[in-house]
Amino acid sequence: MENGYIYQNPESVSKIIANSGLFQIELMRYVGTNDYKSLIEISESLVTEYGEKAKLTPNTIQTYFNKQNSFPFIARYRDQIIGYIIGVPLEILNKEPWARLDINFGEKNTIYTYAFVIQAPYKKNGYAKMLKKVYLNWVKKQEKISYVTGHVMRGISSNFTGKIKIIDLIKNWQGTGEVFEYYRREVDPENLFTKKINQKYTR
Repeated sequence: MENGYIYQNPESVSKIIANSGLFQIELMRYVGTNDYKSLIEISESLVTEYGEKAKLTPNTIQTYFNKQNSFPFIARYRDQIIGYIIGVPLEILNKEPWARLDINFGEKNTIYTYAFVIQAPYKKNGYAKMLKKVYLNWVKKQEKISYVTGHVMRGISSNFTGKIKIIDLIKNWQGTGEVFEYYRREVDPENLFTKKINQKYTR
């Protein structure tokens, strides 16, 4: 075990955001050590595409899942974690040159999608789509958050819906030998949610 691992609270704290039968999506308020093993095993499937940095450790779970202002969601089927998506404020990634070069760095208006994965046996059941939809809708409801960014393999972002802009292309991303694109998504380009908030406060 890594230093500090045994000193963390073993029980996770979460809030169910959506459910359908045996499947549910939870917003993690705190990830306890009882769930570390499942999350780390699931993250191993990201290594081939995103490099070794994509594999979770107890330290990165604390950094990204349990960080204030982060948005970590897990997908659970039959009480077992089968996937997750993590959004973190861009400013948390201040050690990454590409993050500091983002024009919105320091504006506190951008959530970076640090990781998104669903275990292979569940990918064709619509669970991944549901998880991402819940995540984006949740981010959209946060005041002052205007953008979601992330890195995906070249060409992937063309399949996304919404207002997407490719900011940069990175060769050999994380040592994978692949070209990745850094994209930016406007979370509420029509200001529909902003209008609802304004109407709420002006009534």
